[in-house]
Amino acid sequence: MSMSEVSCSESTSSCQSLVHGSAPEILIGLLYNATTGRLSAEVIKGSHFKNLAANRPPNTYVKLTLLNSMGQEMSKCKTSIRRGQPNPVYKETFVFQVALFQLSDVTLILSVYNKRSMKRKEMIGWISLGLNSSGEDELNHWTEMKESKGQQVCRWHTLLES
Repeated sequence: MSMSEVSCSESTSSCQSLVHGSAPEILIGLLYNATTGRLSAEVIKGSHFKNLAANRPPNTYVKLTLLNSMGQEMSKCKTSIRRGQPNPVYKETFVFQVALFQLSDVTLILSVYNKRSMKRKEMIGWISLGLNSSGEDELNHWTEMKESKGQQVCRWHTLLES
């Protein structure tokens, strides 16, 4: 069992991060339905999100971007803002149309931002899953999703600094 594995058997909210420390992390649920060609990405919650500029909890949102094998944007969306929460709960699901033959050729990027004012935002961190995964845990999560036959697979991921 790797450090990022969690048990999502009871309910998603009971999933506890296994990486103890203060690195910002995000809990993501992935599910792929080969029949409908739908990739569902659930942004469940974050932990240890920091406001880099000030000493108060951040106002965060997560942006999801789906890229094709050439790195071109196919689709993008974002969660609503969670205000003043270092450990925000999002529980928002986003569905992308991805044909089975494309599934190995796409990259899903999740970027976490702290919205500081109307025009200013700063990136807290990011991860990518799929073709150009940002790490081994991310690649493993994507592979497990492809092999899970329509069951949601939840994993914690440590964010990379921008």
